[in-house]
Amino acid sequence: MLEAKTLVKICGITSVDQALQIAKLGADAIGVISVKESPRYVSPQKKKDIFRNLKKNFPHVKRVSVVKNIPLELISINSFEFENVIQLHGDEDLSYSKKLRRKLPQIELWKAFRIKDRENIREIELFSDFIDAVLLDSWNEKTYGGSGIRINSKYLKELNFSKPWLLAGGISIDWLKQILIDIKPDGIDVSSSIESSPGIKDLNKTKKLLNLIKG
Repeated sequence: MLEAKTLVKICGITSVDQALQIAKLGADAIGVISVKESPRYVSPQKKKDIFRNLKKNFPHVKRVSVVKNIPLELISINSFEFENVIQLHGDEDLSYSKKLRRKLPQIELWKAFRIKDRENIREIELFSDFIDAVLLDSWNEKTYGGSGIRINSKYLKELNFSKPWLLAGGISIDWLKQILIDIKPDGIDVSSSIESSPGIKDLNKTKKLLNLIKG
């Protein structure tokens, strides 16, 4: 489960070196994208290398595999040998989440919800018995994540979930103060705003962001 402090997940990591460097800077979670159409996609073998090295050198850092709409019959524990969190970032429904929870009880499940309107917020609590954390991302018709687009702030007022929640979508250094003071998520998920190119993080920006959050 997430802890009381503001958890920071750096997502879209594509190399062992950057994973270790960012973990050393103080990230709480490292995300690797297993969605082939993403510009930050990482092959299964490279994903294993990243998570194996993280587990060995920074065992306290969460290793998050980001997936989308994988058929349940193709999922096994061998598919997720080194991660300890699976982030569902597609159209996985309540039945899917419930079955996956039963299939992989030892791995945390985070479910991403793309927020287009207030009704999307209301649907989230239905998943609470089967997931460990909620991730709110912006809705975009062209992509399921990593767009750099922010959620409309009117949907982020007075949120109350029974599970910890992370904010994603356009998290940038200039928005951090408002996020931490007014929105107060349990965690934030950052990717494109600290990149020099898709999948390559600017370590100076990453360090600055982590220092601002962890103070």
